[in-house]
Amino acid sequence: MDYVDGNAAAGLFAEALGIDASVLVMTCDGCGRSGRFADLHVYDRGPGVVARCPGCEEVTARVVRTPTEIWLDLRGSRSVRIPIT
Repeated sequence: MDYVDGNAAAGLFAEALGIDASVLVMTCDGCGRSGRFADLHVYDRGPGVVARCPGCEEVTARVVRTPTEIWLDLRGSRSVRIPIT
């Protein structure tokens, strides 16, 4: 299955979080790798969007948008850092 980088999903995550998601620094709960949201491997061909760690391919985040809600799941992330500029 082909993936795109995190920038492709940044808009949907930004809608859920209210911030520019491309600047987030995610730490994978599986392998401990930290990196920019933009570097995640995003699979967006299903009913939702799945973001995977580029190091170990564990799922770090999921998001689904329905007509009335956005469901956000960050269980695969040990931490999410938001740089303050």
